[in-house]
Amino acid sequence: MLNAPLITLSNPLTAEDALAHLTAHADPRRAISMGRYFKTGPGEYGAGDTFLGLSVPSVRAIAKRFHTLSLSETEDLLHAPEHEARLTALLILVHRYQKGAAQERAAIFRLYLSNTQYINNWDLIDGTAEYIVGAHLYGGDKQILIDFAHSSDLWQRRIAMLSCFHDIKLGDAASAFTIVNILKNDSHDLIQKAVGWMLREIGKRCSRAELVAWLAQDDHYKTIPRTALRYAIEHFSPEERQAYLKGGV
Repeated sequence: MLNAPLITLSNPLTAEDALAHLTAHADPRRAISMGRYFKTGPGEYGAGDTFLGLSVPSVRAIAKRFHTLSLSETEDLLHAPEHEARLTALLILVHRYQKGAAQERAAIFRLYLSNTQYINNWDLIDGTAEYIVGAHLYGGDKQILIDFAHSSDLWQRRIAMLSCFHDIKLGDAASAFTIVNILKNDSHDLIQKAVGWMLREIGKRCSRAELVAWLAQDDHYKTIPRTALRYAIEHFSPEERQAYLKGGV
């Protein structure tokens, strides 16, 4: 349980208030290990990102306290250099989207898509894309996901894939297969893992038959990166996994 920091809050709340609240709970030692975990070294996918050292439950608790932050102030918080500030902003947006009326949901969707340069690590995407982008596009035009899947930007490609989790959870694999077919041979490990993860979830939540059929189609199980394949067949029996990995199905 977080203790209330000794700071004065504005009325209405501001991005600076939220950042001060986050900073009051900073843990410099934990921040160092988080920087390593999220690959912030030169040339790594999270290069240059900075951390305060808060746990995810702590960030969620703070996001809950600031759930009334206006969209403009939430966008300012999303632009902060501190990773936990961006995560807080995104969690606020998810909460606001789920509770908001149609007009507010549309505004949050637009805000999310126009700020993808700040949604720049896998944890920021994985806990938010399906709840905002996936939810907003449900039953409608998915062209933005196709555009993102073709993007040169790593994080837009991951947003495209993870947004499909919304439909998968409802038993609909169509959009996910569309994005999988674009990203199936992506060279980046984080995209291979995302593709494999969503394929696995199709097998678990939609139908195993759909996953097996896709793996057999055009010998995908032989041609997709091994990382993606291992994720996709995690819930198969040991014997089945070995057969797929050895290309002998």
